[in-house]
Amino acid sequence: MPSVLVVEDDQFVRSALIRHLTEASHTVRSVGTALEALREVAQVGFDVVILDLGLPDLDGAEALKMLRGVTDVPVIVATARDDETEIVRLLNDGADDYLVKPFSVEHLSARMAAVLRRSRPGSAAGAGEDRALRVGGLAVDPLRRQAELDGRPLDLTRREFDLLAFLAGRPGVVVARRELLAEVWQQSYGDDQTIDVHLSWLRRKLGETAASPRYLHTLRGVGVKLEPPGDVSARP
Repeated sequence: MPSVLVVEDDQFVRSALIRHLTEASHTVRSVGTALEALREVAQVGFDVVILDLGLPDLDGAEALKMLRGVTDVPVIVATARDDETEIVRLLNDGADDYLVKPFSVEHLSARMAAVLRRSRPGSAAGAGEDRALRVGGLAVDPLRRQAELDGRPLDLTRREFDLLAFLAGRPGVVVARRELLAEVWQQSYGDDQTIDVHLSWLRRKLGETAASPRYLHTLRGVGVKLEPPGDVSARP
């Protein structure tokens, strides 16, 4: 039974979320401040956190950064802010997904289900693999969820690892963005900006840029592929 921490100071919204999640067979705890949320996460293991940004003691964006300092539990941000720049910043700061208020309980349920699927051991890109994937100097072990570049461990978030492992399992193959959304994000639709943000994170950790790629190559209007440096066999 998945456990959920609801971080929401609006009592009406908070009660509605608790009722819905409980009816959906989730174990639910709730708090109304960022400091309470940090204390709960430090003391109790949760499967997912639903984080409101408009908290009374600390801005939710700052709370997100602090949460990421102590746990990698999936965080879905619930926000009334629909500015694209703000949403990209939240994803950069470690949010696993976001919902713009007001949202339906069905939409929340779908997003939670997708996040929980991705967070399960062996899910998404790691499912069914029994050995390390090697692409040039990259080594990706889906079972142990570990990745190395030239023998140096890579510090990847859950989503970054899933994306890298999925592409590493198809070296030199151009993967369409809709396939990445379906297989890595477990979504039938979504915003390309989400993929771009995570590709940017991966490039930074692989020591490359979009302008000077080594492993990750984006084909505008087509998709993304991963191939070792100097391998031109799969390039158009």
